[in-house]
Amino acid sequence: MQVSIDEIRSGHKPAIARAITLVENERRQIWPLLKELFATSELASLVGVTGPPGCGKSTLVEKLVAGWLEEGERIGVIAIDPSSEFSGGALLGDRIRMDGISSEPEVFIRSMATRGYLGGLNPAIFDTVLILSAAGYDRIVIETVGVGQNEIDIVNLADTTLVVTMPEVGDEIQAFKAGLMEAGDIFVLNKADHPRVNRMELVLQQMLELNSSGEEQEFPRLLKTIATRGEGVDEVLEAVGDHRLKLEKSGDIARHRKQVMRRHILHLLEEKVREQLIDPLLQSEDFKQILDQVVKRKADPYSTAEDLLARLKSADQQREEVNLSHEN
Repeated sequence: MQVSIDEIRSGHKPAIARAITLVENERRQIWPLLKELFATSELASLVGVTGPPGCGKSTLVEKLVAGWLEEGERIGVIAIDPSSEFSGGALLGDRIRMDGISSEPEVFIRSMATRGYLGGLNPAIFDTVLILSAAGYDRIVIETVGVGQNEIDIVNLADTTLVVTMPEVGDEIQAFKAGLMEAGDIFVLNKADHPRVNRMELVLQQMLELNSSGEEQEFPRLLKTIATRGEGVDEVLEAVGDHRLKLEKSGDIARHRKQVMRRHILHLLEEKVREQLIDPLLQSEDFKQILDQVVKRKADPYSTAEDLLARLKSADQQREEVNLSHEN
């Protein structure tokens, strides 16, 4: 599967789709292209959207994208879906949830899976952001399913994070963990025509105040919407724009991007360690025998893990010595 950098830069959607498929499935093949794109591309503005299932995130994203399109922007949408336990792929299709914008020529939508990476962040997600940025998309929306730790890690990629909820999501206090409250820059109370919306608004206000670290801290904005009717969407669009300007004026955008790159490098290291060391170990006959010993309680998993780590370090040291001898 060949991908042309010129096709990506021209915004050719089939080439973009091929590149993302390579990012997901043929990591070794796509790295040279990613290196070149990174050296010559600026990341687009990133907006994360998360919240409990069923709160209307996709409908809100649809309306927000429509608003940005009216402003002349090109928009990429990455919908993060739960990974299939069998295939590792996303369970939901690329366009099922956003029919209203999927046919727009200036919109590119892609569903992706977390695939069980530590911290929930599949490195392919950042790489897809890079490809869409290089393709000329002005703004990229990263929408996640749920409000768990995986989702928090994923939306931390974003410059601005929207936390969407609705009245009667169950136990409101449990729906928003401390990490998510900290990750949210703008809170959106959707389905605001519900009779219990005022109670949920009060709960959120109290939680935002409790989560503040001091009297001078500015609380994240809390806005109410009825996304199905487009009500309140203009206010959310304005809030996202205001937050972006605030980041640029304060210099926080540069500090945030530094943290994003730090996390991405760590995840790439994890990916390489898994690929070069852990996966071959797990597939070896030796490991199968070791596993049998643990199952039979002739060995314990803790000592086994320590022994395997020592073995991996020794093998890596031997490879380094061989490389040095070849160089000399």
